[in-house]
Amino acid sequence: MTDLAITSGRRIPAARILFSVVGLMIGGMMLLPLYYLLLRAFQADFSTVMGLLWRPRTGQLLLNTAALTGGVLVFATVIALPLAWLVSRTNLAGRRVLNILVVLPLAVPGYVMAYALIGLAGNYGFLNQTLGFTLPRPQGWWGATLALSLYTFPYLYLNLRAAFAGLDASLEESARALGCSAREVFMRVTLPHLMPALLAGWLVIGLYVIGDFGAVALMRYEAFSYVIYVQYSAAFDRVYAAWLALILIAIALTVVWWESRLREGAHYARTGSGSGAALKRLRLGLAGQAAGWGFAGAVVLASIGLPVAVLTFWMTRGPLEPVLAPLFDSFVQSLSVAVPSAALAAVMALPVAVLAVRYPSPLSTLINRLAFVGYAVPALAFALAFVFFSLQGARWLYQTHLLLITVYALAFLALALGPIRSAMYHARPSLEEAARALGHGPVSTFCRVTFPTIRPGIVAGMVLVFVIAMKELPIAFLLAPTGFRPLAITMFSRTSEGMLMDAAPYAAAIIAFSAIFVGFVLRHDRKAGG
Repeated sequence: MTDLAITSGRRIPAARILFSVVGLMIGGMMLLPLYYLLLRAFQADFSTVMGLLWRPRTGQLLLNTAALTGGVLVFATVIALPLAWLVSRTNLAGRRVLNILVVLPLAVPGYVMAYALIGLAGNYGFLNQTLGFTLPRPQGWWGATLALSLYTFPYLYLNLRAAFAGLDASLEESARALGCSAREVFMRVTLPHLMPALLAGWLVIGLYVIGDFGAVALMRYEAFSYVIYVQYSAAFDRVYAAWLALILIAIALTVVWWESRLREGAHYARTGSGSGAALKRLRLGLAGQAAGWGFAGAVVLASIGLPVAVLTFWMTRGPLEPVLAPLFDSFVQSLSVAVPSAALAAVMALPVAVLAVRYPSPLSTLINRLAFVGYAVPALAFALAFVFFSLQGARWLYQTHLLLITVYALAFLALALGPIRSAMYHARPSLEEAARALGHGPVSTFCRVTFPTIRPGIVAGMVLVFVIAMKELPIAFLLAPTGFRPLAITMFSRTSEGMLMDAAPYAAAIIAFSAIFVGFVLRHDRKAGG
């Protein structure tokens, strides 16, 4: 590969310089809009800023967001922990089927789950029309907590199931041999070893809930993200919207920081000699099997059966033919941004991955961390930052497809980066060196040797970004061009207007395409499990 001489006498590969420059440009694209968000926030004088920050409403929003996040974490843990234990540590009949069923709720986004709960209740709801039983319309904290818990618990379940499978059974056996009761074994041995999985799952769920817009808006719950949108869209006080977005970002970064601090210095691997004991599944009797499937069945019915039943009910309330044409048009509009966003995210992720794997350094580490900024920052705050950037620094970009595609690619860059970087670790440098020794240049070597090896990772990353972009809501709401009505926006708008029958086909289409993501997760899970 061509080398470039520098004054110190050392020679730095030209590819490394190129990838570093591209990586820094990508990192700059992540940070530049946040600078404009700060700029917009500080357009007010100091006394105004203090008045905004110390409003009683701001404190109430902070409490509401904390209550929602805490509630979802508790409910998701209550659901996921017993399910992971049943699948991983017992002989529950049909546990492989159960493993699939409890991951399927990932195909039902939070705002679609909120739609299902709303469509269940009321005088014209599913329960009253089918069973003659009327439930009050779910709203507020309970409604938002239930909708988000039923959607997010599989993230925690997947982490806990892997942790249970990797736990050394000899540790628990030793504790029992020393006279510990079953409760003491769980609290003193099992639970501490599950903490990394719990923290990882809580981090993913917490960040999602903090930034959620769809479910909280449909449930009329005043959390930060919902009020940010109201403040901005109604043009009441955009400086206040900017400050709320900055507070939301600070909350998210604080959650990430605390999670990393809690993991510092923790060691969970065995240190003694010898191998760990083989896993012995707890044998459940007839009563245990019935109780296990009773709990699991209730979760599956609530998280999968409920949305399917409600959607089926509302879709059969009227003819489908009139909605097919607008549904197809909405689907095409979703495709028009999801496909290029996936491709752009892969193009951006490739140099970052190459830099991290082939040229590790403090600079490559920094660039890799910057690549995760878009995913760590709540979606609505990230979108609002780009609104202010386009209005103040690039007005020609405002409300264009190009801006929406770019923001999608940056927001979901981390999803594409993970599989591509993993694939790069499996690409053997010796093969690339052999190709160069045979006279192939850098481009030819990449096309003939490296690319075929990492192509599955690139495809996997593109699939992840594509499916997420197909169902994404808050970014599209703030950045959508005039007349742009993808599946998520159309479904959300009609639900918030009480048009549940009209929203049902769009919700069903979102679930169908989200199922691609679930299928990808399950396929990867089977491969990882051997």
